[in-house]
Amino acid sequence: MSIQPSSTSSSPPSSSLPDETQRVLIVGGGPAGLSMACALADAGIRSCVLEAAPLSALQDPAEDGREIALTHPGRAVLERLGQWALLPPEEIAPLRRAHVFDGSAPEHLGFGTADGQGELGYLVANHWLRRIAYRAVERRAEHIELRSDCRVSGLNLNATQELAELQLSTGERLRAPLVIAADSRFSGLRRMAGIGAQMRDFGRSVIVCRLAHSAPNEGIALECFHYGHTLALLPLKGGCSSLVLTVSADRAAEMQAWEAERFRAWVQTQLQGRLGEIRLASPRHLYPLVACYAQRFATRRLALVGDAAVGMHPVTAHGYNFGLYGVQALADLLGGAQLRGQDLGDAELLQRYADRHRRRTWTIYQGTNAVVNLFTDERAPARLLRKGVLTLARHLPPLQAAISAQLTGRRPSLGSLRLPLANRRPVG
Repeated sequence: MSIQPSSTSSSPPSSSLPDETQRVLIVGGGPAGLSMACALADAGIRSCVLEAAPLSALQDPAEDGREIALTHPGRAVLERLGQWALLPPEEIAPLRRAHVFDGSAPEHLGFGTADGQGELGYLVANHWLRRIAYRAVERRAEHIELRSDCRVSGLNLNATQELAELQLSTGERLRAPLVIAADSRFSGLRRMAGIGAQMRDFGRSVIVCRLAHSAPNEGIALECFHYGHTLALLPLKGGCSSLVLTVSADRAAEMQAWEAERFRAWVQTQLQGRLGEIRLASPRHLYPLVACYAQRFATRRLALVGDAAVGMHPVTAHGYNFGLYGVQALADLLGGAQLRGQDLGDAELLQRYADRHRRRTWTIYQGTNAVVNLFTDERAPARLLRKGVLTLARHLPPLQAAISAQLTGRRPSLGSLRLPLANRRPVG
């Protein structure tokens, strides 16, 4: 892997690297961008990754408090890229069930696998996903150039008939048949391309941290939709869980400033005895909640992946998985085009990726926002409706199976969609 921090050198890539017509430029060196480079390398396509952060942030990313839920298809992509094998077993926490509570009501709506065995998914710390993505890039040194401290200041998708062009803050210009934006849900490259996005600012923020607790979590995630806030506990190993507290942005800033004991005591009260006695096991981190959905995922010589395409509200745990699905879909199409000698920036080819990724994400994106709207609406009619929805779902196994299938990324089995015997009508 060639590493060139542009802050120390603005010279073009060395002659040992492929010429500009034989590589793809990827803007963004987060997990999506680095995974994209790995998937392209496996398809025989060279790439250059441009990342604004320093190299040290990629090699040894800091803990940021976020735990990422991976579906089974998401894990399969990581396995295909050789990243899953780089995770220490102790950093992988199985998610076996999910329990959803409405307010302080003791009953819950439960989700699990169709046969009650195995996992709904897996929980991995975000900084570990970043670390294994970088290590996977290191293993593909001959196909990937990584340039840290590198900022893009301009984009020209019509530089020539065959190439797009990026201008760097140093004044250097790079050309390639295809540019891939993987630079966050606030993508500057997406905006330079004139592609808008449906941005959804929820007016809320999340406080995340790890909690140690005296009672076992048994691999069960708890999602408590209280009135005025949502409190989720994601089961980790070692007698810990990850707290994800969602409140209004102003309230979140106030609570983030609380002393640790005041915050711990408040969370202890909200848990109503679940997980026993708790203590804070990590610093607290604060993040604003903003979702986005790009109006287009591709145009001639440009494709969007990761959060630049779809940035999700975390309640349904699909965000990073969508990034992985998009990476694999785009790499598969580009790999086939490479074998056929086709232009990698061809508009029709990239539109096939855009259509495929939209079909996989649009319904869940809209459904997630609908769930958030319902379960954060404090008006009396909404409270009644959400109680009704949870009650109905508890008595409809096919609905629970369908929701579980969305959580796992797997299709529900026919057996799981059948009504209980008592609810079936006799034939004839």
